[in-house]
Amino acid sequence: MDMNPAAPPLGMLAELTHRCPLHCSYCSNPLELITREGEMSTGQWVSVLSQARDLGVLQVHLSGGEPLARTDLPELVEHANSLGCYVNLVTSGLGLTEARLDDLVARGIAHIQLSVQGATTQRADLLAGARAHDRKLVVAELIKKAELPLSVNVVLHRQNHDQLAGLIQLAERMGADRLELANTQYYGWALRNRDALMPTREQLAEAEPIVRAATERLRGKMQIIYVVADYYEPYPKPCMYGWGARQLTVAPNGDVLPCPAATAITTLDLDNVTRTPLAEIWYESSSFNAYRGEDWMREPCRTCDRRELDFGGCRCQAFQLTGDAAATDPVCSRSPQRDLVDVVLAAPTRTPELVMRKQTVRR
Repeated sequence: MDMNPAAPPLGMLAELTHRCPLHCSYCSNPLELITREGEMSTGQWVSVLSQARDLGVLQVHLSGGEPLARTDLPELVEHANSLGCYVNLVTSGLGLTEARLDDLVARGIAHIQLSVQGATTQRADLLAGARAHDRKLVVAELIKKAELPLSVNVVLHRQNHDQLAGLIQLAERMGADRLELANTQYYGWALRNRDALMPTREQLAEAEPIVRAATERLRGKMQIIYVVADYYEPYPKPCMYGWGARQLTVAPNGDVLPCPAATAITTLDLDNVTRTPLAEIWYESSSFNAYRGEDWMREPCRTCDRRELDFGGCRCQAFQLTGDAAATDPVCSRSPQRDLVDVVLAAPTRTPELVMRKQTVRR
């Protein structure tokens, strides 16, 4: 283990619930979702927020599932804001009325990230597994009326890459300040549906000039972030700027994760904030220290000139592809196990039926 002390975290993803009105097949939540009965109480979440601020967290991202499914969301927003945190709501928009939005604004919500599944109602509703798209357009108008910053998030995959230009135009019409075009990361339900979601080389080749032209045209008006499909890349992305380095995630039941997908590593012993203080977990837990720094690295990562750029790649992806979270991310062209990715890419292109995310809503 690298003995250099960790710096305080800058941000926390608070997954308030796994309940969601959508059934997106690319969802990165675990296949086994936490039920309503397993969620932390209002008081427990208030404690988590206070502990996070004491630890150094400045940005709180309230997410899920769908955070609007929590009736105590306004109270949690107000508490996080009172602590001096920048509070971001990550939402599908379903359930966000003008009255609810006005209340959240009054309590201190600072930014909203709205998900979009497709450029047209028919495609978007098909991919969401719910009639949601038209409502999202109304919600975008409400957000802009409230003069809040709006980010639009689109998860790209084989089923919507052909609508890329239309998605950019849609974000413009919605008045987005920021557009995130993120190719699917294969965890949870997305991994279950990888064969149906993996984009083709042709789709990615067509996307690059579209994104480049839009980025230039909209410079100063709308920021565009394009996250590449890393299976096709020679090197992995700098996942989370390193394991347990800047961010932490708290699951609905209180499990604390070094990254949002860390439940994919079944050999990782996770601590729970209802039993262990958050600061102790951040600084001292085996899970957060497992892949911090460089001491855990093996060759070729240990002596690689890119180790401070990509930190060995994604630990969760390494585990899912190799069964070993300490392995070099097989996405990397220098990995001795790159063939595991090449086999996936070389498979005949087919589009099996999508398995939609299942619900765990309990009334």
